[in-house]
Amino acid sequence: MTGRMDGKVALVTGAARGQGRSHAVRLAEEGADIIAVDICGPVTGDTTIAASTPEDLAETVELVKQQNRRIIASEVDVRDYAALKAAVDNGVEQLGHLDVVVANAGIGNGGETLDKTSETDWQDMIDVNLSGVWKTVKAAVPHLQSAGGGSVILTSSVGGMKAYPNTGHYIAAKHGVIGLMRSFAVELGAQSIRVNSVLPTNVNTPMFMNEGTMKMFRPDLENPGPDDLAVVAQMMHVLPTGWVEPRDISNAVLFLASDESRFVTGLPLAVDAGSLLH
Repeated sequence: MTGRMDGKVALVTGAARGQGRSHAVRLAEEGADIIAVDICGPVTGDTTIAASTPEDLAETVELVKQQNRRIIASEVDVRDYAALKAAVDNGVEQLGHLDVVVANAGIGNGGETLDKTSETDWQDMIDVNLSGVWKTVKAAVPHLQSAGGGSVILTSSVGGMKAYPNTGHYIAAKHGVIGLMRSFAVELGAQSIRVNSVLPTNVNTPMFMNEGTMKMFRPDLENPGPDDLAVVAQMMHVLPTGWVEPRDISNAVLFLASDESRFVTGLPLAVDAGSLLH
């Protein structure tokens, strides 16, 4: 089946790499034009995860163009509502309308228990992973209304439905995303705007596959690698894997973006290898 997004325009935040890039390319493969947004630089003072770059976003642009689709890309921090709104407005002006929003931009930092989490880490996490999602949808809603409806997909996490230690600020933000999703779904449903959420487990992207994560999962080892990580990560799941691929999440996003899910709203859709069964 192809062409499930023919004639649609999709906004994707955090599009420079990882899941965001994968979502943009997957939607483009099915016929969507893309409005891509990414900060393309450091979000916080935490340097354990290398920041996305303008070159990363340029690569996403090329990958979308290879699908013979149009793409308008902007370097924008989702915490900056005015800049975000300007980027969305500009994209819609150039591409004609907006049908799909994928609020994917997010960070992972910390590693402390909540009582030891710094105020800076807490604030950065809430500002990006929760307020940034709200601002993304807020900037997009007028355009979805003008189009007569649409589909909004918010990236939460299995951490939006269960807790893990040493990531409490992330858990709080991702639980909040599900609250946002349900509230937006109730408020916008009468205008034919559907709002759902994807809940990924560990995904093979720089946000998970990094030294900090490996040391957090394997504090018993001095220099843990991916194979060491896999041993513990697989214990989180029912299916025999430690993580999934970005495209696995993108396929769920595609379903929620497409008319195949036209009566699905308010759904937290887990792509989690059975993690939530534990």
